[in-house]
Amino acid sequence: MNNNINILQTDILSNNWYTLKKVTYEYRKKDGSIQVQQREAYDRGNGAAILLYNLQQKTVILTQQFRLPTYINGNETGMLIEVCAGLLDKDNPEDCIRRETEEETGYKVTEIKKVYEAYMSPGSVTEILYLFIAAYEPQMKIAEGGGVEHEQEDIEVLELSFEKAMHMIETGEIKDAKTIMLLQYLQLKNIL
Repeated sequence: MNNNINILQTDILSNNWYTLKKVTYEYRKKDGSIQVQQREAYDRGNGAAILLYNLQQKTVILTQQFRLPTYINGNETGMLIEVCAGLLDKDNPEDCIRRETEEETGYKVTEIKKVYEAYMSPGSVTEILYLFIAAYEPQMKIAEGGGVEHEQEDIEVLELSFEKAMHMIETGEIKDAKTIMLLQYLQLKNIL
């Protein structure tokens, strides 16, 4: 543990969908002085995300769904193009992403590769996101995808050329950080 931090108080502000905490703590600065600070932290659990790619076709599988926070913050339709992702829900990251891949995209992938772990919004959200890639073939499609009804998911599965997906980052059609990171990973590693 960090000896420069002393948690004084934690208050639960909301425990509706996930947990929003207000934490009061002492922070020892570099000069040795101690400052009392308060921050809010949103705990929604950890998650996993995956980018499916096809070497022969030079394509990727992405999803599109309504994301309320983006709508509130200027996304006119609220629709967001992103990689398949989900919360761990007490699974390990590999089991989670295999389950989410089948539920959201309809593909049953065999070999997955973990490429990163990242805090996506460390100023306010506790989540660590485990990022994966996996090759896919058309015969791996075992279902329609689209998500699961009891989670209120309504997901459209998109198969795009890698070139088009990269162009969509430039045009702003793709604005999701995890998606940009994974697409750029494929580019940086010369996978597609």
